[in-house]
Amino acid sequence: MNIDLTKDNDALNGEIFPTFVRYLIPSILGLIAMTSSSLVDGIFIGNYVGISALAAVNLIIPIITLLFGVSMMMSIGGSVRGGKYLGEGNKSAASSIFSKSLISMAIYALVLITLALVFEDQIFASLGATKELFPVMSEYYQIIMPFVIFQLIIIPLYFFIRLDGLPNLAATALGVGAVVNIALDYFFIAVYDWGLTGAAWATGISEVLSLLVILFYFFMPERTLSFSFRQNNWMEVFQAAYNGISEFINEVSGAIIAFIFNWMLIQRAGVDGVAAITVVNYMLMTGFMMFFAIEDTSQVMISQNYGARNALRTKAFLKTACVIVALLSLFFITILVIASEPLIYLFVNEKDSAKTVILALEFVTYVWPIFIFAGFNMMITGYLTAIHLPFQSALLALSRGLILPTGLLILFYSLLSDFRFIAALSIAEGVAFIIAIVLFIRYSPEKIISERRN
Repeated sequence: MNIDLTKDNDALNGEIFPTFVRYLIPSILGLIAMTSSSLVDGIFIGNYVGISALAAVNLIIPIITLLFGVSMMMSIGGSVRGGKYLGEGNKSAASSIFSKSLISMAIYALVLITLALVFEDQIFASLGATKELFPVMSEYYQIIMPFVIFQLIIIPLYFFIRLDGLPNLAATALGVGAVVNIALDYFFIAVYDWGLTGAAWATGISEVLSLLVILFYFFMPERTLSFSFRQNNWMEVFQAAYNGISEFINEVSGAIIAFIFNWMLIQRAGVDGVAAITVVNYMLMTGFMMFFAIEDTSQVMISQNYGARNALRTKAFLKTACVIVALLSLFFITILVIASEPLIYLFVNEKDSAKTVILALEFVTYVWPIFIFAGFNMMITGYLTAIHLPFQSALLALSRGLILPTGLLILFYSLLSDFRFIAALSIAEGVAFIIAIVLFIRYSPEKIISERRN
């Protein structure tokens, strides 16, 4: 049954900038909280456990990223589809895709994590780890992987709760988890000297608490979406997932690039090289999380206005997002250029890891230009997903995330004997930006909504 859900919906009727900011701030705070949790993990591991431990965690990241990729695909694809339904005033359809997305993710998480634990050694070998690193990796892996189930279930809840107009709850859940993780890192690693075991338990416990907080959604009377196990038309899950395929490509591409990077750096610099790129990744993480928060917020706005066939508001929200991206890009570039050295020292001890510090400083000079283009590329990818153009969104995501960086990395690695091959990532983002502009011109809000009306 269709009912009028649009009257009090700020996404459809509120002022553009205040509405965008109202959704953006909780998203930024929540994702920064989550990012800070990972950053603090890296700081404690690097300073109290050692470079080998830092490298071991980085080697595990690709498999976790791969698992997250499917979750992001289903969650964003499902929430965008739900946003369209809400824009059309169809509460029952929105609730249905919410329920099916959550059930599917729970089943996926249980099955895949079980397989990941059973085939641990094979996974480590495929990630390019040496036999010497297996015990170090296993210490962290055996504990953290069961907790990943909770992380995977949090993701769809996060996106749908934001879609339902409750961004503060979603942000609070992530914030609580981050605070607990940081506190437990200190006690488990710095005080009790539990090493990677402590880091894993700190992360795992914090994820459980985040899930408990976000589950309060089901007890809030103002929520629009309802959950039910009784569902039909399960093919809609696959249709929704297809719409979110660009997010899957982004995550999987990240895992593949991380694998290639780790292999290349092990060949040329050993464990110190892997540790150095791990530190650089931590430095980039906050910026990319900010861009993701903007992309996420714009998808909430755009998907609903696309459903309501309002091209002017769709374009206005997209323009607002791009202005914020431009300002943040300038900020992060400035920080990386003038303050990279003290940031690196947060993660490693120069006395014990002088080579890692030197390598990390060099790597930063090759990667900071990523921020010139990455935010805009993410925005346009998210925009294409929000207006239900999964093929075009996937094309851009595949270009910037896998085809261009992989091809350029291999080319530069074969031609250059030093570490300048790392610049391939920045160049790939620049080329992808051209593709993004072409796609946006072809599928502008006015054109795509006019075509839909006709």
